[in-house]
This record gives sequence, C-alpha cells and structure tokens, in this order.
Amino acid sequence: MPSLSSISLRFDAEQGRSEPILFCIAALFVFSNALALGLARHGRIDGSTLWGPLCWLLAQGTAIWLLRKYAPNHDPFLLPIIGLLTGWGILMQDRLAPNFLVRQVAWVVLGTAVLVSITILPRNLRWLRRYRYTLLLLGIALLVATLLFGINPANFDEAKYWLRLPIPFLTPVYFQPSELLKLLLVIFLASYFDERESMGQLQGNGRLPNISYLAPLLLMWGFCMVLLVWQRDLGAATLFFILFLSLLYLATGAWRVVVGGVGLLLLAGVFAYFAFSLVTLRIDAWWNPWLDFDGRAFQIVQSLYAVAAGGIWGQGIGQGFPQYIPVVHSDFAFAAIAEEWGLIGSLGIVGLFALLTHRGMRLALLAERPFRRYLAAGITILLAAQAFLIMGGVTKLLPLTGVTLPFVSYGGSSMMISHVMVGLLLYLSTKTKPIHL
Repeated sequence: MPSLSSISLRFDAEQGRSEPILFCIAALFVFSNALALGLARHGRIDGSTLWGPLCWLLAQGTAIWLLRKYAPNHDPFLLPIIGLLTGWGILMQDRLAPNFLVRQVAWVVLGTAVLVSITILPRNLRWLRRYRYTLLLLGIALLVATLLFGINPANFDEAKYWLRLPIPFLTPVYFQPSELLKLLLVIFLASYFDERESMGQLQGNGRLPNISYLAPLLLMWGFCMVLLVWQRDLGAATLFFILFLSLLYLATGAWRVVVGGVGLLLLAGVFAYFAFSLVTLRIDAWWNPWLDFDGRAFQIVQSLYAVAAGGIWGQGIGQGFPQYIPVVHSDFAFAAIAEEWGLIGSLGIVGLFALLTHRGMRLALLAERPFRRYLAAGITILLAAQAFLIMGGVTKLLPLTGVTLPFVSYGGSSMMISHVMVGLLLYLSTKTKPIHL
C-alpha cells in the first residue's frame, strides 16, 4: 500500500504536468480559430490573422517557463485560464475591431510581463498593509482628477472616465483610474480586516462589531462611492458595493449584512432611476427594450438577436453579424461570443470564470494569514462579480452596468489591473501550503 508521502509526490507531479497540457489545449483553440477567421475573410488560409496569436503564444509560453523555473509551486491552473481568455480576446479584437488589435496585443503582452514579475519578485506584501491609507488616498486623488480633467478618447460628451498619461514620443495613452481604485480598495479592505481580526475585534460570530471599529472603513469606502456616483461610473460603484458587502460578511459572518446591503442596493437603484438619466435608460432598456428597439434600447436588442442567432453551436468565427451591436468589442464581447461560438462557447466562458473563482477562493481558504485570506477572496470576488455583471447585462438577466468582460473585452486599464490581480493570486499560491486529499 503506497504511503501518504508517495501519494503527495505523485499528486505534485501530476499538478506540474497539467499546466503545459492545459496551455497546449488553449493554444490549439486560439490558432485553429485564427486560421478559421482567415478562411472566413479570404476563402483561404491567410497568415495575416496569425501575428496576434503568435505574440500571445510567445508571451504565455515565456510566462509559463519563468513561473515553472522560479516559482515551481504556483497554482498550475490560473495561468492557462487567463491565457485562454486573453487569447480569445485577441481573436475577438481581430474579428470585431482590427484597428484596436495592436493595442490589445500590446496590453496583453505587457500585462503578462507584469503578472510574472509580481509572482516572482516580491519578498513579501507587508508594504501593502503598511501604506494602505496612502495607496487608497492616491487612488481617490486620481479619481478626483478624473472628475476635473477627465476625457473620453472617443470624443463623447459623457462618460469622461479617462486621464491621458504624459508619455512622450508615444501615441496617446489613456488610463481609467477607477480600475486602479478597485485593486487599491481590495488591498485597503484586506489590510483593515486583518488588523481588526488580529486585535480580536472581528470574531466571525455573526454579529457586527462596534460602529467605532468600522467608522474609518465606512468613511473611506463611502467617499469612494460618492465620487463614483458623482462621476456616474455606476458599474464601478456597483462592483465596489458588492466587494465591500462580501468581505464584510466574510469578516463578521453576519447574514444581516447581506440582507441589509441588498435592501440598500435596491433603494439606491430606485433613487438613481429617478435621479440619473443614464440609470433610467438602462433600467427601461432592461425592463422592456422592445418599446424603443430602434432607439435608446438598440444596443441590448441587437445583443439579444446575436445571442439567439448563435444557437447551440454558433455561426462560426467571422460568419456572424455581431458588428451590428454598438461598442461590441468592449461592452458586448460576450454577445459576439454567443453568436459566433453559440451556447457551447458561452458556457465555455462561464466555465472559465467559474474555475478562476474556484481557484481563487481555494487560495483564500488555504491562506494562513488573514491579510492573504482577505486579499485572495477580494480579488476573486471582484473578478467574478465583474464577469457576472456584464454577462448578465448582455443577456438581459440584469440591467447593463457598462463594465468590461475581464481579459476578453478591449480596454488597456482593465487588462492591466486584471493581470496585476491574478499576479497577486499567483504570488499567494506560492506562499500557500498545499493540502493533498
């Protein structure tokens, strides 16, 4: 009968082999679809659709090699999941918005480099806890600057959520501070709950602690929410609310937090419906888009048509008509996947985010220190909630919030911050003792 140690060694070997196998499966999917896109465009195999996947392959292959060499005990599933999502996103940009393809590939390559650096280089994360207020105030300052000096690269009057980075000798580079603020808020909440738990002020007994202990937390979080609502970035505000509510429940175990939070969210939604024209538009389009199907609800109606046209197997890449949906390469990338890859592709995306959520929450459960536990849980909740909100909005399950589908939709700020988050998860996985079952 084999010993427990031999079973553990065999388990570790199988885990180590799974990463390159999963990556090969992802590469096969990406390149076969790139060739299919060339056939759909020109009626023959055309190499013009392969340069983006080749850059992706080089970046992902280098990342896997570096992580296996310098961080051999990292989670073997996270990088293949992110690799498949980003490769799928490159295919979507080539299909829907070729003029943005170079930027998308550049952000994916740069994001992968940052992910690897965060996994390998830091000795510890103590400075994140030590300077939590400084980091959060920096994020708030950037958000205030967006309110004052924000622009929209598409030259629209509304939705001025970007700042232009002063980088000389380059084409204009824009950054969305609310994306960075999401990560900084996760770090702040994780550090705050870690400190309160170490002081014995959070017992996880289902009761909320004294309000004096939560006052700094509520003040900083409330200030972020006010700025986001003032800026009318309601998608980010919703994500912040979900993140705060979830981590507060994990810290206290108080189910009343969830009930009260959902009630407050509904009340805020009612108020916003009458106070903000943007919210009114999105609620009306969600409730009954057919009343104005060729006007203000045109986007969601075309999305529903795309989802229906995909059927089970999809039209095939390059053979549908997702370009009829406005801003399809960003907000409605999931609708394009539903049309050209069908229900199978849609469930594949859902499954990838479900597996990402599973691995992230597993890291949170296995973490030995409260800060790492809350950090892993916060990052996972943020990515999962963002994916759920946009997939629900595209299919009319939820009102549209205007967030992007992580790693798939076009958007440099979202792509970079999402890679930073997964880099932190990979770093935490190298500090977690595995449990063999």
